[in-house]
Amino acid sequence: MPTRNAEATWRGNLKEGSGDLAVGSGAFEGPYSFMSRFEDGDATNPEELIGAAHAGCFAMALGNALDENGFEADELHVEAEVHLDPEALEIDWIQLTLEGNVPDIDEETFLEIANEAKAGCPVSKVLAGAEIRLDATLV
Repeated sequence: MPTRNAEATWRGNLKEGSGDLAVGSGAFEGPYSFMSRFEDGDATNPEELIGAAHAGCFAMALGNALDENGFEADELHVEAEVHLDPEALEIDWIQLTLEGNVPDIDEETFLEIANEAKAGCPVSKVLAGAEIRLDATLV
């Protein structure tokens, strides 16, 4: 399995400085700043990139888990909300919101498989220091 990489460059102090983030594949490159991280600035921030990684990993893990249990998802849509506590400077919780369109599955089975996938997804495991919540809806 290949090693994935990303890079960051920061210039200046925390509040007035700015930086750039890029992923190794070239699929994303963009600026970030104090405002985009702790206020409502226009650039990206590490937390939303963590959210994108977590949403993507969880969706794939769930698709695999459903397949292993004899189901195939028509669509799994996952949103991730990553909360950075500005006082403690730590990510204290992550809310995953899932809407799944999975034919021939009952809600109880869907929720059970979704919770197992949440716990087993590699990004969930690496973020285990934060409370990871799941709100799942079968549509």
